[in-house]
Amino acid sequence: MGIYLDNSATTQIGKKAKEKMLEAIDNCWGNPSSFHSCGIKAFDMLENAREIVGKKLGCQADEIFFTPGGTYSNNIAIFGAVNALKRKGRKIVTTCVEHPSVENAMKKLENDGFEVVRLKVDENCKISKRDLIDAVDENTILVSMMMVNNEVGSIMPIESIRKIVKSKNSPALIHCDAVQGFGKIEIDVNALGVDMLSVSSHKIHGPKGAGALYIKKGVRIVSPIFGGGQEKDIAPGTQAMPAIAGFAGAVEELDDNLTKTKNEIEKLRNYFVEEIRKIDGVKINSPTDALAYIVNFSTDGILSQPMINFLSQNGVYVSGGSACAKGHRSNVLTAMGIPSERIDCAIRVSLSSHTTQKELEETVRLISLANKKIRKAG
Repeated sequence: MGIYLDNSATTQIGKKAKEKMLEAIDNCWGNPSSFHSCGIKAFDMLENAREIVGKKLGCQADEIFFTPGGTYSNNIAIFGAVNALKRKGRKIVTTCVEHPSVENAMKKLENDGFEVVRLKVDENCKISKRDLIDAVDENTILVSMMMVNNEVGSIMPIESIRKIVKSKNSPALIHCDAVQGFGKIEIDVNALGVDMLSVSSHKIHGPKGAGALYIKKGVRIVSPIFGGGQEKDIAPGTQAMPAIAGFAGAVEELDDNLTKTKNEIEKLRNYFVEEIRKIDGVKINSPTDALAYIVNFSTDGILSQPMINFLSQNGVYVSGGSACAKGHRSNVLTAMGIPSERIDCAIRVSLSSHTTQKELEETVRLISLANKKIRKAG
C-alpha cells in the first residue's frame, strides 16, 4: 500500500473491526428494532457496542448514541442544544479554528439570528482563557470547542470550560468535538465536564459510516433529525450494524495503555521533525506541544500540490490539510498568523500506531529529494 501518513483524514481498518463487521453481516444482519430472534440478535450486538464505546469514554452505555459519523454527531449536538435552549439566550461561543462540520453549523445559526463568538487563536493555535471568560455570559446557551485541532494538532483547554460556565451563571451546554483526540488521548467525559462529546470510527481504524455522540444523563437536547425513534430520537434511522460493530471492534483494539502508545508516537514525531528541519526551506507550523500524531510543515517556494503529487508518485501519502476543506486555503493556518505564501505550501503528515521509523526515514528522504527536484524544475 506504500507509506500512509494521512491518518487524520481516515485510517486503515483494523483486524478486529473487520472481524466484527463480518459477524454483523453474516450472523447479525437483522434490524435491531425488530422483535424476532434475528432482530434481537442484532439488538444485543448494538447494545454490546454501546457498552464498549461508553466504557472507553468513562460513561454509562445509555449515554452513548450512535450516529453515521463525526459530522452528524457535531450537527446533532449543536442544533440539538440550540433547539432546547433558544428561549434562554441567543449567544454561542466557539473558536475560529473548528472543523467545517462545526463552523458551517455556526454560519447557519448566524443566519438564523444567533450571535456566534469565535475565539481567536495565537501563533500556537491556542485560545486565551481570558477571552473565553470574557465571551461567556448569562445569554450563552452553547460552548462548542474541539479537543484537538485536525490540521496542526494543538490541544484545547476543554477541562476549563465548565468552571467558567458555572462562574458566569450561564445556562450553556458544553460540546466537544473529540474526533481527533479519541483513541490518542485518555478521555473521561466526567473529568472533562462536558455535556456532549463527538467521536468517529474511521479515525481509529474502524469503518466509515459510524460515530457516536455522548450526551450526559439529564441533559436535554432537541435533535434536528426526525425518524422512527431509534437512538431515543437523537439519531433516528435504522442503525448501520456492520459499521457500528466495526467501530466497537476498533475501540476494543485500541491500546489500553495510551501512555505507552503516546510515548512511542512522540519519539517518531520528534525524529521526523528533527530530520525535516534539516531540509532547506522547511518550517514547522504545528506547535511544539501539539498532539504528536499530527505534524504540519511548509517548504518555502514549493506549493502543497506538487509536493503531494511527488510523494504520492513515490508511494507516500500525505495531505495539504483538512480533507473536509479541500480546495480552500487553510483558515486554521490563517488564524495562526502564518503568511499566505507559506500556507499555500503546507503539508500535513499524520501518524498512527502502525507508523514506523523506517517509513518516516523514507518520507524524509523523499521530501528532501522533492525539494531539490521541484526547485530545479521550477
